Formats: sequence, structure tokens, C-alpha cells
Amino acid sequence: MATTTATVDIPAPAARVWQLIGGFDSLPDWLPYIPASTLSEGGRVRSLTNGEGGVIVERLEAFDDRARTYSYSIIRAPFPVTGYRSTLTVHEASGGQSRVEWSGTFTPAGVSEEEAVALFHGIYTEGLAALRKTLEG
Repeated sequence: MATTTATVDIPAPAARVWQLIGGFDSLPDWLPYIPASTLSEGGRVRSLTNGEGGVIVERLEAFDDRARTYSYSIIRAPFPVTGYRSTLTVHEASGGQSRVEWSGTFTPAGVSEEEAVALFHGIYTEGLAALRKTLEG
């Protein structure tokens, strides 16, 4: 099983950051390459549409509003992995700032571990940079 984690420090309070990203359906609000999200199964499944029209279906596995974290798995996606599970967490940092951590574990399928890690590390890093830009804008 492979794993990767990306973090970003954001000059905004954790409560404000969580308000933006804490909803399981909120990716289009801060992630430019996911322009659409549709919830089903009582809000526990999201169908994401990327800029090319591809669909990624994910299931909410755990949610803790007080701890500002949620975890999800992939049901269907064009990624070369199986057993994918990811967690997004907003931490309090000093000086009214926050640190956001996006991590994932998965098993590469048809690609090397290095390629799978590079793919998801890139997604997380670009996503967190977009989050910071959204909050600073």
C-alpha cells in the first residue's frame, strides 16, 4: 500500500477554512479542476465532474465537524489504483492561521508505486494551492 500527504499553511482561521472545505459537496467552491459535484445516498456519495467531463464517484467514510476532518474512498475513477482512502483535515495553527493536510493511501494498479504516489501528491499539492488562492482572493 502506498501513501502520500501534502500540507499548506493558510493565513486564515481554521474555522473559516473548514467552513469552505468541510462540506463533502464543496469541492467546486475551491477546486478549479472540479467544476461540478452532485450528492446522492443522503449526502454520503458524491459524483464529481472534472474539466474534461470525466466522472469520479466517492463515498464519505468518516466525518468529524469538531475535529475538522473527513475521510472518503473512491467508488469509481479513472485512476490506476485500488483501495483508495483519503483524509482532509484543517488544523489550528499559531497566529490565527491554519494548516490543511490532505493525505491518501492506495494500492497501485498497473503502474509503479512511484507513479501512483506522484499522481496523488500532485493532485493534493495543486488542490491545496488552489484552496490557499481561493481564501487569499
